Amino acid sequence: MSEMHVRPSRHEDYEAIVSIYATARQFMRDNGNPNQWKDSWPPVDVVKKDIENHLSYVVVKDDVVRGVFAFIVGDDPTYKVIEDGQWSSNASYGTIHRIASDGTCKGLARCCFDFCLTKSSYLRVDTHADNKPMQAAVTGFGFRKCGIIHIADGSPRIAFDYVKD
Repeated sequence: MSEMHVRPSRHEDYEAIVSIYATARQFMRDNGNPNQWKDSWPPVDVVKKDIENHLSYVVVKDDVVRGVFAFIVGDDPTYKVIEDGQWSSNASYGTIHRIASDGTCKGLARCCFDFCLTKSSYLRVDTHADNKPMQAAVTGFGFRKCGIIHIADGSPRIAFDYVKD
């Protein structure tokens, strides 16, 4: 069995990525989180732009794409205002978005977080209040709950950050 590793997404990964997002949406619905991604998030244009703009990464194990996420270094407009708390730092940061798994590998989120820490020593992430598995993954890794942010459509998300020592 090979180790999981992260690499930049390629155009030929598109179908696998779309399939993983469909699996993740179903997992969310089946586990008490029917509203976070609904039936079409992320839309195909976002997936394609992530790949084209070199923001999309896949987690690979046994030569099969098992997970996907977007990683963006720089200011995220949705993180400018935080309620009921504050960020741990005002330093430059990387944001993890749209993380999803095909459900076959344990430790995929940790693999993603470890990779992102090689790109930025300060990470931010947010998730829906109903997404208990993601909340467990981020807090289990050591992310700290910072407060509430609002995404583009105005809906609230729990915001977390991680400062590498």
